[in-house]
Amino acid sequence: MVHPDRGTAAPDRLSRRTVVAVFGAVATGSLLGPRRAAAAPAAAPGLDDPAKKETAMQLVSSAENSSLDWKAQYRYIEDIGDGRGYTAGIIGFCSGTGDMLDLVQLYTDRKPGNVLATYLPALRKVNGTDSHAGLDPDFPETWRRAARDTVFQRAQNDERDRVYFNPAVAQGKADGLRALGQFIYYDAIVMHGDGDDPTSFRNIRRRALRSAEPPAQGGNETTYLNAFLDARVWAMRQEEAHSDTSRVDTEQRVFLRKGNLDLNTPLDWKVYGDSYHVG
Repeated sequence: MVHPDRGTAAPDRLSRRTVVAVFGAVATGSLLGPRRAAAAPAAAPGLDDPAKKETAMQLVSSAENSSLDWKAQYRYIEDIGDGRGYTAGIIGFCSGTGDMLDLVQLYTDRKPGNVLATYLPALRKVNGTDSHAGLDPDFPETWRRAARDTVFQRAQNDERDRVYFNPAVAQGKADGLRALGQFIYYDAIVMHGDGDDPTSFRNIRRRALRSAEPPAQGGNETTYLNAFLDARVWAMRQEEAHSDTSRVDTEQRVFLRKGNLDLNTPLDWKVYGDSYHVG
């Protein structure tokens, strides 16, 4: 992935029972005392709710790895020919964009002398390129060996959250978006990063804001998310490697058209023509 430069409580509502009682008391002139306000309904959980987060991991894995088993992707590594060198791990850390370097550095800080530590000089040199210099031929197999280590697995989880998940959820909440909107942000930042280039997450969001306002600014949530997805599709089509927009068209827009703004299961969607279900 691209290295980043890297609500409001519902008004009190009277229950039907309370309304009937109050009107009956008014009619008989026998109000017994002040009416208690009905409790506001609890806000639906955001994407950082553990169950919602698990769903988000499965959704991204279906697009990134054609599998719902995201935990099997700790060992994943290949060069997919997108100009970013090796792509690996649960979120597609790339040797050419800096996030793989940051991950291996974190792993080494936590476990000096690990099997990937010797590749840090090479990762620094290839950062910003698609080169494998100093990595081939053994880096992929060494990555897969490291992926059996729970310390490395936790490092992948933590970097995913620090760089991608937490910023996406925080911005989504600041914009007044519910779990679906927070996921839409997350999927965008996973693919595009949050740098200064025109197709980065922040610039996709800016493009969307030209035509719609998020709920936090008084806008309609569905209208705004459609504008964001329009901007996202534009960004994807700027790069051949990302030109298949099915993760938007037959996944995220499907949920949006159904009004599933809380990203509740069950979910059915398609990515790259493959069908998926989470129940």
